[in-house]
Amino acid sequence: MKATIYDVAKEAEVSIATVSKVINQTGRISHSTRGKVLQVMKKMNYHPSFVATALTGKRTETLGLLVPDISNPFFSEIAKTIENHAHDKGKSVIICSTNYKQEKETKYIELLQRKQIDGLIITSGFQNKDLLQQMITSKIPVIILAHNDPSLNISVVSVDDFKGGFMATSHLLSKGHSNIAIIAEEVKSSTIRILGYEKAYESKNIKPDRGNILRTTASIENGKRIILDLLSRKIPPTAVFACNDLIAIGVIQGAREKGLNIPDDLSVIGFDNTILATTTVPALTTIAQPIEDMGEKVVDVIIDEIEKGSETSKKRILFIPELIVRGTTSDLKDTKD
Repeated sequence: MKATIYDVAKEAEVSIATVSKVINQTGRISHSTRGKVLQVMKKMNYHPSFVATALTGKRTETLGLLVPDISNPFFSEIAKTIENHAHDKGKSVIICSTNYKQEKETKYIELLQRKQIDGLIITSGFQNKDLLQQMITSKIPVIILAHNDPSLNISVVSVDDFKGGFMATSHLLSKGHSNIAIIAEEVKSSTIRILGYEKAYESKNIKPDRGNILRTTASIENGKRIILDLLSRKIPPTAVFACNDLIAIGVIQGAREKGLNIPDDLSVIGFDNTILATTTVPALTTIAQPIEDMGEKVVDVIIDEIEKGSETSKKRILFIPELIVRGTTSDLKDTKD
């Protein structure tokens, strides 16, 4: 039978209140008594119930993290950073992957509430805005990562998606490409990247082809499918801006299936600068998000809100993206001569 706090108190010959003070590191307890209680806890393999602790009004030192797809290297890399930094700050992280499904979002939010988390980090791709609004008005501090929605009264840690979209498209335009397709996700961050794409065209007094703006979910398979459709056009694009590295990898694979050379026949640029960007041959030109900095900052902000409560003002922290030029973009073939 699992040991209880009562068993520990009896074995250590102290009161339940003394065991509670040792667990929560509160009150005045002698070094010898504390050591005795800890020794009994270890002997009896006793682990305090964090849910019970939370019900007494104390913190569980636990954060919740919702990501739409943990198999996407961007989210797996940022989850790793968050978990490591939170651990350094004495916090545990419960990571939930929703697969872009509202029913999973609801299920996991309910689970995290039962776990009595101290704070919640929600990444881009969250579908249920009504549920998000309910969480924002709850007593649990909530922060959004990699998704900047000014309509929400909530702290945000994100990259400048507009600038990133502008930089990616401007890079391709500078290479002589004007027929540029953009493949974006059905999420707010990609919508803003599209605005940057359009602004880059406007800065060159060129009108983009609206048929070159395509939407999908993030996967290698979808990138491959869309580029095969694009290449079947009478006048296919000469360059593709994929709004994440996963889609970009699919574009490269699909183009090669059609016998195209990257970048001579088709230039490709991604977004995120995940580990995938260095595994392609040639390596992927991409827009880098400072993943480690963003992950650490979101942990610092949520902990600050947990500790200060309603006294904390909401923060909007916007990191600047960086263009990383590698081997998948080049001058338009017709302009080389």
